[in-house]
Amino acid sequence: MNRWMSYFLKLPGCEGMIVFDLKCLQGHKFEGWFDDGKSYEDQKARGLLTCPICNDADISKIPTAFSIKSSHPEKTISFHHKELVELEKKVAAFIENNFDNVGPRFATEALKIHYGVTEPRNIRGTSTQEEEKTLKKEGIEFIKIPVVSDDG
Repeated sequence: MNRWMSYFLKLPGCEGMIVFDLKCLQGHKFEGWFDDGKSYEDQKARGLLTCPICNDADISKIPTAFSIKSSHPEKTISFHHKELVELEKKVAAFIENNFDNVGPRFATEALKIHYGVTEPRNIRGTSTQEEEKTLKKEGIEFIKIPVVSDDG
């Protein structure tokens, strides 16, 4: 069963982050979010960057993918199902361990954080479409991620 959960990340100074496409020596590609290019270099030098799939610490930046229209047929990208399942499990574990589950109170808690009523923290939970409209209207950024249950 698929369901959507919303995640709210409210950290000071996260507004202007840059995303780099990264790759480990095993060929796994993934994104990394940094304050700037120097932050990437600093984290790499300190050995803080690892592949989320195989934990390889030999990471490098790769050119960002973009599309150019051509008359040639499109190529399909093949993903290894096992790697995608592993990545999904790691993302789910990260969210489980780093976000407070506020359940159906997501919109209320996000508003409290936004207006300084409660301390900033990472939260996760569920919200209605109407609540999501309110959050957007108030300028609160959040993302929705599908959560797949263990039974498929």
